[in-house]
Amino acid sequence: MTTIERLTTIFRVVFDNDEINLRPEMTANDVDGWDSLSYVNLIIAVEKGFGIRFTQKEIMSFKNVGDLSRCIDSKFAER
Repeated sequence: MTTIERLTTIFRVVFDNDEINLRPEMTANDVDGWDSLSYVNLIIAVEKGFGIRFTQKEIMSFKNVGDLSRCIDSKFAER
């Protein structure tokens, strides 16, 4: 399963929407209900789902799903 596929599963749970199909260029504007509070819940769910931790700097740098996915991939490459 790719990182985007795993993220899609997490997004579907966090946003309670089985219709979400993530693409790297997607942003908060593309997902109904994605606001600042749900973003916090999303980051926590991603960290738990992948067994990783993001720094505050990393979290602030995410501009789209692709940025998030690349950061996750880089964390696994460092191991």
